[in-house]
Amino acid sequence: MPNASSFRYSLNQLNLAAAWVIQAANTHKIWCFDGSMGAGKTTLITHLCKQLGVVSEISSPSFSIVNEYTCASGDIVYHFDFYRIKDLEEVYDLGYEEYFDSGAICIIEWPEKIEELLTKEPHHLFKIDLHGDAREIHFVY
Repeated sequence: MPNASSFRYSLNQLNLAAAWVIQAANTHKIWCFDGSMGAGKTTLITHLCKQLGVVSEISSPSFSIVNEYTCASGDIVYHFDFYRIKDLEEVYDLGYEEYFDSGAICIIEWPEKIEELLTKEPHHLFKIDLHGDAREIHFVY
C-alpha cells in the first residue's frame, strides 16, 4: 500500500491518482469507489483503466450496468455502475458472481447499492471527496 492512506490531487494529476490506486489495491481484484455524484469517480476510473493497459474504448456503464474492457495483455477489466440498480435481484440477474469470480479486476461505482453482496467478497474501498478544485481519494480498506 502507498505510504499514506489518502492522496489529494487535481484534475491534471489524474494519472498520479490512478497510479496511487493501483499501488494501494494490490491484494484484491474488486475495487469499489464511493463518492457523491460529480466527485470524479468515472473520470478517475478512465485513467485507472488506461494505466492498467486497457486498449478498448472506456465509457461509463450507467445504462449497461457493466462494461468489459480488454487490456493490451489480453486481460479483462470489468467496470460496474450500480447507480440505477433498484434492488439486488437486478444484480443477481446480471450474473455478478461470474464477473466477481472471474479473477479479472472488477471496478465498481456506487458500491453501497450492493453492499450486502460485497460482504461475501474480498474487496478494497476507496472514497473520493471534493475539496474545491481538488479531490482527495481515501483508501478505506
